[in-house]
Amino acid sequence: MYISSLSLANFRNYTSEKIEFSPYTNVIYGDNAQGKTNILEAVYIFSQGRSHRAKSDKELIKFGEDFSRLSLDFHDSERDYTAAMQLMKNGRKNIKINHVQITKLSKLMNYLNVVMFSPEDLELVKGSPSARRKFIDSSVSQLYPRYLTSLIDYHKALGQKNSLLKVLRAKGAKSDMMLSVWNEQLAAEGEKIIKYRTDFVKLINNFSAAIQNEISGEKLQISYMPGMRASGDDKDSIYEYLEKNQRREIDLASAQVGVQRDDLHITINGSEAKIYGSQGQQRTSALSMKIAQADYIHHIKSEYPILLLDDIMSELDINRRMYLSQKIRDKQVLITSTDTDLIESTDNTKLFKIKNGSVVREEN
Repeated sequence: MYISSLSLANFRNYTSEKIEFSPYTNVIYGDNAQGKTNILEAVYIFSQGRSHRAKSDKELIKFGEDFSRLSLDFHDSERDYTAAMQLMKNGRKNIKINHVQITKLSKLMNYLNVVMFSPEDLELVKGSPSARRKFIDSSVSQLYPRYLTSLIDYHKALGQKNSLLKVLRAKGAKSDMMLSVWNEQLAAEGEKIIKYRTDFVKLINNFSAAIQNEISGEKLQISYMPGMRASGDDKDSIYEYLEKNQRREIDLASAQVGVQRDDLHITINGSEAKIYGSQGQQRTSALSMKIAQADYIHHIKSEYPILLLDDIMSELDINRRMYLSQKIRDKQVLITSTDTDLIESTDNTKLFKIKNGSVVREEN
């Protein structure tokens, strides 16, 4: 899988720009705050349907404009695609793939597969559980639209349940039939989510362990930590466990158990990485997990995803930088950097210098 071109109009600090990429390494360089990351962000949106850093689409529209337009030409082993997106100031979003309207996010995410590396990802091991859940969700959602649908439905039901819990605490209630209705829906969607996450973690553990061993010779182990201690992973067991926690959740006015509290348990040489791992070990493990994320997508789809590396090379030491360079050499990768000396260049490398929202120079 690779991208051949990206066109931007009124996107972030870009007025109008078309960029034609190499199927291999593309280095997007220049000073800070010139618009390098905006290019990666535009590609990411076509994969995930949303920005990895903006809270709303309005932030993506160039200041003073009413809309933003993006288009992307990409290809896999079977066919060619043209994707087009229009973002409106009123919050509306129009997406088409090969001129066919896409009305559901779950339908979009199965076309273009990307893996984003950013400095924040190096906090994956020692960061919050939400970062590790996002790591799982961004991987699985790209491959299984049904997973994303279950995730959306689960969080809708969870929002309704939390609203009800606040009302029940204010009333001093001890239980409620409607709470059981929401628990039933959460159990049904939770069962599906747990199945997908369990399968994902098994594969990502195998891929990550092999990569970690190659980089440092250490033993990395990743296991799934469910956000509840139900007697089983089936719907009935989950529902029973949620019901047992009704009283406590009403007292605290929020859902205390469920897949929204899932996490990953990560160990290095048998010790918990978050607590006992050195900064170097934690960063190596995070890098191993991100590379494994790309390997996981390739394993399922037989297509390697497009890699987006946002100023990551400056955060790695020379050994990890050399390892990553070797791993990505024959893949399509878009790399942002202020220093091109940190990036290994080959005959297939294409360089784009960015200044104030424009490509001012391209080099092969």
